[in-house]
Amino acid sequence: MPELHSEIDKRRTFAIISHPDAGKTTLTEKLLLYGGAIRLAGSVKARKAARHATSDWMELEKQRGISVTSSVMQFEYDGYKINILDTPGHEDFSEDTYRTLVAADSAVMIIDGAKGVEKQTIKLFQVCKMRGIPIFTFINKMDRAAKDPFALMTELEDVLGIRSCPVNWPIGTDGDFKGIYHRDLNEIELYETSTEHGAKKVNSQKGTVEDTAFAKIIGESYHDKLVEDIALLDEAGEQFDLERIKTGELTPIFFGSAMNNFGVEPFLERFLRYTSPPLARKTKAGVTVDPYGDFSGFIFKIQANMDPQHRDRIAFMRIASGEFNKGMSVTHVQAHKKIKLAQPTQFMAQDREIVETAYAGDIIGLFDPGIFSLGDTLIDAKTEFEFEGIPIFAPEYFSRISAIDSLKRKQFLKGVEQLAKEGAIQVFKQNNIGREELIVGVVGALQIEVLEFRLKNEYGVEIRMNRLPFRHVRWVDGDSESLSLTSTTVKAKDALQRDVLLFENEWSIAWAKDNNKDLMLHDVAPRD
Repeated sequence: MPELHSEIDKRRTFAIISHPDAGKTTLTEKLLLYGGAIRLAGSVKARKAARHATSDWMELEKQRGISVTSSVMQFEYDGYKINILDTPGHEDFSEDTYRTLVAADSAVMIIDGAKGVEKQTIKLFQVCKMRGIPIFTFINKMDRAAKDPFALMTELEDVLGIRSCPVNWPIGTDGDFKGIYHRDLNEIELYETSTEHGAKKVNSQKGTVEDTAFAKIIGESYHDKLVEDIALLDEAGEQFDLERIKTGELTPIFFGSAMNNFGVEPFLERFLRYTSPPLARKTKAGVTVDPYGDFSGFIFKIQANMDPQHRDRIAFMRIASGEFNKGMSVTHVQAHKKIKLAQPTQFMAQDREIVETAYAGDIIGLFDPGIFSLGDTLIDAKTEFEFEGIPIFAPEYFSRISAIDSLKRKQFLKGVEQLAKEGAIQVFKQNNIGREELIVGVVGALQIEVLEFRLKNEYGVEIRMNRLPFRHVRWVDGDSESLSLTSTTVKAKDALQRDVLLFENEWSIAWAKDNNKDLMLHDVAPRD
């Protein structure tokens, strides 16, 4: 048991969230660089040339220069076992980000120093806040023209409603970023500029604010400004409080430049020290599962064709408690049967290796022959339980799709079924319509493009697609046959044969409620 506790206490599992282009993929890569997981970091600027960020494996991501899938990366640093959950950078894939956050114990929120808090940041922050997990803020791109640091702190409070406490403070602004002041050490760290554009670890020199040599190096005006800022922070700023950080009431702020590696390693060191080992998880019955107890885990992501040569399907499991061993037999709670987990893998983006042992907090990939669904619970315990489910959100974009080549209908249905299992799309069948056509719904419009791309490239199927005017779907409590609806509202079934209604606008939803007594509509699908 002491070994089990020791191993679990080493684990740190966190998600990285941001608005597109704030530098999420770059920071992820630099954490891997400092963790020794990669020897050379590829510049994001080189995407369109020969190199692509380590966490972006799908061909479409490489073409578009964006992350549209969640990646899992594991590495070690200073005795810690780190699991990074890199989330999609595009707002159209916020549902995938939500599922990923369910598997995380904390979140790193990246903010562009020039743009401040942006639309997608607000959405993702609210999900983190809802879960009550600690949020660590990395204010990026301080090597460029940026907002005043105090203004950024005020923005966090006014827009996100969270108090902040800077752990470090930037020295130099508007493209003249020289380094950072570590408030906890009362130490200046100045970085050496490099011609390698952040591909390798950056060198630095350290000293104190009182050291006159450093005052000369950074310049008298910057030194005077730093002394003034430190005094203001100490007098009027929030005090560092680890308990408030752990409950999500206070976010520690770190300033830096992920592109140039300025402030990356100090951030990593402090983040690992401040954040918690794996957190306890709740079951549907509201019971808390001790992370140091018997083995349990849940499926939060399913991904097919990560390796085009193998055409396999991987179910990503977050180990919630206990110890996992290769080949162990566990109970698949939803299927009510025992299964053997024979080929578990751990990931470094698209690279994978068989894992013999893993512990609470770790993310492992399980070969999926089609038996897993999002939210499934796996346990090795005498008493069965289910973890809280992962909700399905209502799509906002709909298209009717069919295979152009009718001889490829089998591949078409297989591809659609797989993408639905992954949670990338939702599938609906309109009542009284022939079998040839399906309606797919997605949360973001770009997901339709991904659907078309993946069906063609992974299943060899080109599709005919007609956009539909619907913007809302609602799940119906009870029978939908005798409802009074507007002429533009359509009755359909979801993939589990549950009754749904497709609406063009909010007015149609209100009309349905007003004209059907006791009608109950839900914008989040119930979990069977």
